[in-house]
Amino acid sequence: MSKYMKFFIKNSQLNSKEVNAGWFMLVIFWKEGYNGGTKNVVGEKNMEILVINGSPKGKNSVTLQTVNYMQLLFPEHNFEVLHAGQTIKALEKDFAPALAAIEKAQLLLFSYPVYTFIAPCQLHRFIELLKESGADLSGKYAIQLSTSKHFYDMTAHRYIQDNCADLGLRYIRGLSADMDDLTTEKGRKEAEAFMRFVGWSVDNDIYEPVPAALPAGERVPVTVPAEPAGEKSGDVVIVADLGENDTQLSNMIARFRAKMPRRTRVVNIREYPFRGGCLGCFSCAVSGKCVYTDGFDDYLRNEIQTADSIVYAFTIKDHSMGARFKMYDDRQFCNGHRTVTIGMSVGYLISGDLSREQNLQTVIEARAQVGSNYLAGVATDEVDTDAAIDRLCANLTYALEQKYLPPQNFYGIGGMKVFRDLIWLMQGMMKADHKFYKAHGQYDFPQKKWPRMLAMYGVGALLSSDKLKAKMGSAMTDGMLMPYKKVLDKVKAEKK
Repeated sequence: MSKYMKFFIKNSQLNSKEVNAGWFMLVIFWKEGYNGGTKNVVGEKNMEILVINGSPKGKNSVTLQTVNYMQLLFPEHNFEVLHAGQTIKALEKDFAPALAAIEKAQLLLFSYPVYTFIAPCQLHRFIELLKESGADLSGKYAIQLSTSKHFYDMTAHRYIQDNCADLGLRYIRGLSADMDDLTTEKGRKEAEAFMRFVGWSVDNDIYEPVPAALPAGERVPVTVPAEPAGEKSGDVVIVADLGENDTQLSNMIARFRAKMPRRTRVVNIREYPFRGGCLGCFSCAVSGKCVYTDGFDDYLRNEIQTADSIVYAFTIKDHSMGARFKMYDDRQFCNGHRTVTIGMSVGYLISGDLSREQNLQTVIEARAQVGSNYLAGVATDEVDTDAAIDRLCANLTYALEQKYLPPQNFYGIGGMKVFRDLIWLMQGMMKADHKFYKAHGQYDFPQKKWPRMLAMYGVGALLSSDKLKAKMGSAMTDGMLMPYKKVLDKVKAEKK
């Protein structure tokens, strides 16, 4: 409690000579963030804050500019920045500098842009290294700040929150900002309010409840049958993150290949010579050519996306598919926001407790929905591994034979509308995306549907009149059903 608050409490009954001094104190209380004699909502504790910058752009990160803004507003706190995303290769060789900075900190601030539903692969790798270090983080607080266009920012935030729980951190709910928010008055107010909330939360030791840790489930073994004789046709590619000791996942892949009636092949991304994760440099925005010279963009387009179907295979790690698989995902940004595999069926072979990973389940479904892919199934090794893999084979075979593609749900439609508006505004820079969206009719703005909009004005006028509604009776419902009745009547006539 500050000296001004103590003065106010001690002198709560001011005499006439102290009126001016009392007003002066009230002004100070207001400026310092006090509210009716309560604790300072800015936070009375001067905190040591370590900013774990997950952006590969380092100090040039857009997200980091909001951190810089908060640092200017709250000079009582000491902000230290660890450019984890930019220096991840150095940290893989020597993690000691990161541990030293973490040891000093009272609060960890994970700052990052949202890449492909979650955080960048560089931050994934940092979290892997942090867990492997065995550092004791109990008692420390953690928050997160992300910037994006709000495309699945909630799955990114849940990923960080779940890993904070694993690390024993006291997690305070984070701030998901639009990448342009800092340039607006509203966005600046929200950033300031967020930091005040963090200070208040730390002062009062208020944080999100930590779920009880569950023991790892038992992996159900796989039976690998001999492949049937005879030549198979087709091309199903299995994109796998497969290490030398991943026996269970290897057996799951082997059974899938034996049971799948189509020709299959495996691409092990653990063996691909990636030079690094996506840099977010937008060099590919016009030409679609990645700035890296490791050839992945051509390999992706010629060896993977040309297949009839893609099946992804990985072992769950840190509530996601792991840093290596995330690198593969992020590097697909060479395709920009273009859904180049529209109509393709996909499947998953996953070793791990997927039933406990609600956020990862959301990411898996959303990836398929946004890409307009049919998710043929997710086979795990939690219950009956053999049966799960066999079901995936059957569903995938049916989808390939019948070209089955159900309509998108909210995950797909909502996600694509975010992309639609983004590309329309940024078409001058994202020329490849803009060309693709025009060619595939993805600029489905409702403003262009004038006949329907005018008809709705007419319906609205009718509904505004009680007399007309009374006269119409059930005619409104009959009118709404009329187009559907025509379809049914046509089918009846064709069946006769």
